[in-house]
Order: sequence, then structure tokens, then C-alpha cells
Amino acid sequence: MEYGTNINTVLYGGDYNPEQWPKEIWLEDMRLMKKAHINIVTLNTFSWAALQPSEDEYCFDTLDQIMELVRENGLKVCMATSTGAHPAWMAKRHPDILRTEYNGMKRKFGGRHNSCPNSPTYRLYAAKLARQLAGRYKDYDNIVAWHISNEFGGECYCENCEKAFREWLKHRFGTIEELNRVFYTSFWGHTFYDWDEVVLPNLQSEHFMADGMDRTMFQGITLEYRRFMSESMLECFRLEYEEIKKEMPEVPITTNLMGFYKPLDYQRWAESMDFISWDAYPAPGDTPAETALTHDLMRGIKNQQSFVLMEQTPSVTNWQPYNKLKRPGQMRLLSYQAAAHGADAIQFFQIRRSVGACEKFHGAVIDHAGRDDTRVFREVEQLGAELQQLGGAFLEGYTPARTAIYFDWENWWALEYSAGPSIRMQYLDAVRDYYTAAFELNIPVNIIGMDDALDAYQVVIAPLLYMTKTGIDDKIRKFVKEGGTFITTYFSGIVDEHDLVIQGGYPGRLRDILGIWVEENDALPEGERNSFLYKGSIYPAEILCDLMHLEGAEALSVYEQDFYQQTPAVTKNLFGKGCAYYVGTRSNHAFYHHFMKDIFKEAGISSTMVTPNGVEAAIRVSGDREVLFLMNHNAGEARVVMNGDYVDLLSGRRYETGSFIEMNGRDVYVLENCDRQSFIA
Repeated sequence: MEYGTNINTVLYGGDYNPEQWPKEIWLEDMRLMKKAHINIVTLNTFSWAALQPSEDEYCFDTLDQIMELVRENGLKVCMATSTGAHPAWMAKRHPDILRTEYNGMKRKFGGRHNSCPNSPTYRLYAAKLARQLAGRYKDYDNIVAWHISNEFGGECYCENCEKAFREWLKHRFGTIEELNRVFYTSFWGHTFYDWDEVVLPNLQSEHFMADGMDRTMFQGITLEYRRFMSESMLECFRLEYEEIKKEMPEVPITTNLMGFYKPLDYQRWAESMDFISWDAYPAPGDTPAETALTHDLMRGIKNQQSFVLMEQTPSVTNWQPYNKLKRPGQMRLLSYQAAAHGADAIQFFQIRRSVGACEKFHGAVIDHAGRDDTRVFREVEQLGAELQQLGGAFLEGYTPARTAIYFDWENWWALEYSAGPSIRMQYLDAVRDYYTAAFELNIPVNIIGMDDALDAYQVVIAPLLYMTKTGIDDKIRKFVKEGGTFITTYFSGIVDEHDLVIQGGYPGRLRDILGIWVEENDALPEGERNSFLYKGSIYPAEILCDLMHLEGAEALSVYEQDFYQQTPAVTKNLFGKGCAYYVGTRSNHAFYHHFMKDIFKEAGISSTMVTPNGVEAAIRVSGDREVLFLMNHNAGEARVVMNGDYVDLLSGRRYETGSFIEMNGRDVYVLENCDRQSFIA
């Protein structure tokens, strides 16, 4: 991650909105931030209305004062462009800027993410504001990054988008004949004869609601609109990016992503971002593995580079159905978990709690009481002191993973738009099944995209690889032939990148690698299950059971019930110097833990450290330094036996091989390996 220049410590701070407060409070904010060891603030996130009161009028007086104040107090700045919410006057004078909802309803002014990404008005004024800001503040050397808009989102289905979509399709496919082929419009007589006959897919055209879910009758056009809308918003990001770079070419630019945010293909977005930043708001019921997985995704979308945790709450959210407080120590634990998985900056939303509107009960460093002796402030202060002490111990560190999991947004879209075989098939569930097993075994995992190289990995997992894009099978084939272990699952290898079924039998282009042929898919309703025996234990087969034939593979397990009992459920195929596994159904947590433990043993991949349940061990390697994070996600105590010689970077205490650490509930230890060579598996 390149977060400005000459950064040799973890950046620690958050979203600061002094424009919401009288000026006499600003100096107190400076005192409190200094006490909490905060060294960076994100400014100007939602100030467009204040900065631009009319068409050609700009007013930077308040922002000028804020910028001078933070510079005088030694704070670095991540400067936002404010374009996440346009001014009311703009909506009144230029109604083309307003979004149209999925159901065809034209919005009025209000909320945020309310701008059509294909509106000429939005694109003109957003780029112009970015240029004005960059030109005005380009001489401030404490600006270490730029932050465009805020949490991009808000799809649009207006006439501007429909016209732009037609042009996008024309550029993408060239001829109307090719468009008809990839959309398979011969079905139901949907053939197009001219580009202006194409309508965008929403509830007014190809979509409908069934079983409480959004469904589409023509997956091809819906898939393309997903691609188009993600790219449309990315173009808005690029417009502002280019204007800033004209004035401040050396300062890196980002926007805050949102983890597994389905509408936007973040793997494509990452190509245009100087570094990744994202907002982590795990739900109270999320497991430590689910949170770690999202961090690993954010690290993975830009070639495993470290990232910025742009937002987290120090205490509580306000927008979930039940907004449970983070327990004592939990904020510190989650912050270090982010660092362990690639974060080089830890930031909060927000510094001071708002007094009105929809986020007045969202947590903040400075609460409504305005005191420095609250539980939350003391925890923020403690973490700030620790991060200051750690300095650059793990900055720019990488995760030495030999296991990778494929994740692809377009596969996600296509799979869950599929008309059958089961509405219960969820891409993220399948990814979590395998990731959680590795997480609990303390096996580091990289999340990779379809364009990433496989050379560094011994095990590659592709859960629910429904869409096999052109060339991906060749990459996997080469990987396995050269000695790699490949794992995929039920309902994989089904369609190409246009959501057209690959002929010749499932799993299509993966058939020779896996050594199987899938003839049918049995979708089991909720409450129904089959079962299979794996190495002496019975495990459930749920959601989907692939009925398959062996074509060179070995059956490791067979179904135990129904007309397809004794047919393969889990298979292994030797292929070149490597092997490929196919898990033809979805099972439970116990199976994935058992199965993946066997896979890692066979592949020669060992755990970072053997720990009790609920204690995570993760490492980052930075230059010749190797830092181990031990994180107790349990509320109670846990004992960890050390597998090497370490020094605690916070207390200075040394631990030798065989010694143990008694960890309190939700405690964290940050340790440096004294013998780096003994640590790498």
C-alpha cells in the first residue's frame, strides 16, 4: 500500500466533520485527538452543498480554516472530494442527475448515492469540484491521500443509462447478430433488429420477484447490465481521479469499498485505484472467519497489497436491526485482526458523534458527553499508544500463503441469477465453507481473481465455479499438471462468460481435469438431505447433489440414499503431477474441517501455529521481519503453546519454544519471530 510518502508508522484516525460543529469545539477536538494518539483525519466527505452553493460559485472559507487547524496540530489528511451527495439546487435545476430506481420510480432529492452515474450533469460537476479542490490544496504537504466520493453505490435505470447501455453493448459486441447470440434471444422470440430496441433489464422489462427474490428471464442481458453499471460508476471515479492527478500527481487516490459488496466488481475497480481502502462493519453474529475473509478479499483484489481500514466503529453501529455494543477489548481485537490480514492504517467513523440525522447514534471516538474518560475513548487511546509503539513493524507486510481461493464477481452475479436448480445456492456460503476450515486450522489464504497467477500456490480452491471464462480451464489444467492440488464443487463448469451453457456435459471445460461427468443435479428443498461416508464419518449432503460418473477419477465417498445411492459424492483425480478434487454436494462445518485438514496434510502445508479453538494465529512478513498476531476471539481465557522463539513487541517479554502464553478473553499479542527461518512452513 502506498499511503502517501515517508509514512513509517501505522496511520490512526478517522472521519472528521468539524463543519457540523461550532468553531469553539474544534480546539477541544485537537486536544482529544492528540491524547488518543490520532495522527490522520479524513476531511470533507460530505460538503458538496457547502463548497458549491450555485453553478459557478465555490466557497472554501470553512475548509481553509479546517485545513490550517489540522496542519498546525500535526495531523495528516486524507482529503475527500464530497461527491457522494449532490446539492439540492443541482437536483432542482438539472433533474437528469437524479437516479431512477429498479422499479422505474424517478427519485427526488434526498439521501445519498442519489446521482445517476451516467448523468452528464453529475459527471461535469463532480470532476469540476475535484479539480477545484486539488488546485486549491495542492501545496499542503500533509495531504497524504485523496478519497473520491464515499462508498460508491446506487444503481440507476433511467433513460440516460439505457442509452449509454446500448452504446456500451455496441462497443462490446460489434454487431446486433453477436448481441442476439450471447443473449440467446431466439428464446421467447426476443430477437433484436436494431440497437434502440434494447431495453435495460429491471422490473419494467425482464425482471420479476419470486419467492421474495429478484429473478430474471434473460440472464445474459442482466449479467451485462451488472457489468455496465459497475463500469459506469468506475468511470465516475476515474473522471475525478484524472482531475486530481493533474494537480497532485504524486499523492495516491482511493475510495472506500465495502467488502463483499455485490453490485460493484471490485477486482476491476482495483486496477484504477492507487491503493485499497474499505469500511469494516461486521454484524454482531459474524464469525471471526467471516471478518478475516473480507479483509483477505480486500488484500487480494490488488495483488495481495496491504490496504487501509478506512472506517470501523469504535463502539456501535446505528443502522443494523440490533446495534450491539462492541464489548471491552473487541475494538482492539478487530483492529489488530485487520492489521494481521493486511491493514497499514486503522481509522474510525467517526471522530465526534453527530447530534442529528440518521447517524447520531453511530459510535465515535468522542461521544455526546464530550469526555476523555469514557470506556470507548480510553480503549481508542490505548490502541493509539500501542500502534505508536509498534511503529513500522509490519508495514507493507505480506501474507505468506500457499493456499488460494478463487473469487469472481461475475461468477457471483451469474450464479445467483440462474433460473435453477436451487434458490438456496449462495456463492458466499460456498466460499466461506472452505475459507473457514482453513482459518480454523491457522492456514493463511489468499483470495485471488481469474487473472491472477497460480505459481505461488500449492492448493487452489474454486467453490461453485459456475462460470468458467475462456482460458481459466487452461490455467487450472497447467497448475494441476505441474503438481498443484485443485478443488472445486457442485454446479461448477456450467456456463461461459456470457452465461451460455458449455455443451458436451458438465463440468464442461473442467471435465478432463476432474475426471468426472455430471449427468444431473438434484436440488434438495430445505429440511431434506442425503448423506455420504468420508473416512469413517457420516456427513450430510444438502442443497444440491450432483449425480456423476467417473471418467478416471476415484470415488472417495458415495451417496447413501435415494435412487443414486452408491454413486460418487466426492472424487479425486490424478492429473499430471497433481490432483483435482470434486465435492459434488454441500455438507457441514465438520466435513469441511476434516476434508481440508486432509488436503493440507497431503499438500505439505502446515499451520502457522496450533492454537485452541477461537484463537487465531496470523503472520505478516515485512522485509526481514516476521510478525505473529495471536488473537483470542473467545470471551474467556486461552493458553497458547509457542512453536518458536518470539519477543512481544509491546511488553518486550521473550517466549521460547515450548513456553506458553495465557491470553485473557479478546486479548491480542503482537510478537516478532526471533528465528525467521523456522517460522515459514
